[in-house]
Amino acid sequence: MTIEKKREREKKVVEEMIRIYCHKKHHTKGKELCPECRELKDYAFHRSDVCPFMKEKTFCSNCKVHCYMPKMKEKIREVMRFSGPRMLFHRPIMAIHHVLSMKAEKRRIAKKERQKGQETKA
Repeated sequence: MTIEKKREREKKVVEEMIRIYCHKKHHTKGKELCPECRELKDYAFHRSDVCPFMKEKTFCSNCKVHCYMPKMKEKIREVMRFSGPRMLFHRPIMAIHHVLSMKAEKRRIAKKERQKGQETKA
């Protein structure tokens, strides 16, 4: 998968999670977002656009460098905690793909760490 496809997929998932959160918490409708959620979405998109590690990682949560400002990092965590479980009802295919991708990424990282540990022992 190309870096651009990864970025676009990540953006779609984040946007959908923010939309679910905004609709439930701020009572917006359709594609509309409140100013606070629009700012968070724009910020998340910008961080994704400038991420130098996109080739190696799938999700920001798996990245060793956390580039979100503390306020935005806490807000995106709140959105994800709220929207994550609800994604199954709103976007089931996207949610299942996201979970499977996240698990595969964690296995890949763990395998890489094991290999690195074996190399240092040898």
